[in-house]
Amino acid sequence: MPNLSIKDVPEDWAERLRARAASNHRSLQGELMAILEQAVQGDSPAAVSPSSQRRGTRTLEDIARAQRIAFPQPVRGGPLAVDLIRADRDSR
Repeated sequence: MPNLSIKDVPEDWAERLRARAASNHRSLQGELMAILEQAVQGDSPAAVSPSSQRRGTRTLEDIARAQRIAFPQPVRGGPLAVDLIRADRDSR
């Protein structure tokens, strides 16, 4: 897999990217990969294969979508949503 490098990034951009990564609970590398993946998918959804998914790059929307698919109807007397989310998080 190729490595990419961006030189001469303005310090305020770098700081904003670090803050964004922290707010998304990702490393700076994970945040940059998520941004690039979103940009590539915007051009052509087929351009990014499932194997390009990296650990820690799922968004909250991705997790919620997967949970809605897995549990389309409300579960009565079942596990709490917080427990499902924690189990999904801990499985990574």
